[in-house]
Amino acid sequence: MNTSFETLGYEERDGVAYVTLDRPEALNAFDLQMQRELRSLWRGLRRHDDVRCVVLTGAGEKAFCTGIDRVEQMGAGGAPDDPEGIGSGSTPFMFNDPGENIGPKSCDLWKPVIAAVNGIACGGAFYMLGEVEFVIASDDATFFDPHVTYGMTAAFEPMHMSGMMPFGEVMRMTLLGNHERLSARRAYEVGLVSEVVPKDELLERAGWAASRIASQPALAIEGTVRAIWAAREFGTQQALRFGYGFVAMGTSAESIAEGQRAFESGERPQWKLR
Repeated sequence: MNTSFETLGYEERDGVAYVTLDRPEALNAFDLQMQRELRSLWRGLRRHDDVRCVVLTGAGEKAFCTGIDRVEQMGAGGAPDDPEGIGSGSTPFMFNDPGENIGPKSCDLWKPVIAAVNGIACGGAFYMLGEVEFVIASDDATFFDPHVTYGMTAAFEPMHMSGMMPFGEVMRMTLLGNHERLSARRAYEVGLVSEVVPKDELLERAGWAASRIASQPALAIEGTVRAIWAAREFGTQQALRFGYGFVAMGTSAESIAEGQRAFESGERPQWKLR
């Protein structure tokens, strides 16, 4: 798998891939190059068995991700004429949605992804946050969606977040645009964030969770991820009809044996209370 990128940092440790959005000078806004690299990364990780879980974060002190690079897309760079550019095509029906490139689930990756959010997360960042398993945030993290303030309809991003936040909270954040931001604490209260930690402990806490997930049978983890996402995509009753299929695909003699060995060892995880 290619791990040489211009806009991403990449490191593997103990079954965990640490992926860093690495354009801090642009507050980690995603340009076309980052889109291509994220798609290549997510697709490549599908067959890279050494990695069982992913931590996604942003470089620098200010931002996790501030969405699409407006300087490239709407400035004088020629990017809108790029055949892979956002919105390229002869009619509105040929719209290129960046979510098809930058979201792990849209790229058919069913290994768990944990977002470690530092600083600002806004706008197009929700393409990614709407497709991770859970979010851990530093205490300085803030969340907002500026689309309507700048005269643009907010559609894809709040749709993604509708599975992560209560309806009223998605509406309030989206309709208030640049006039209000969710603090990390408020994001925790409404369920967007699973844990708030001091900034200097963010990667340690995300890494702790990721390494514990990675220590368990991979097939069972991936089957569980796919089953729970199916409930979000189809609704509970429809997803339940596929439940036996997910169990069958996500369970094997090898995964059962791996789990049985752990059970028979008599050693139990040193769990922590959250």
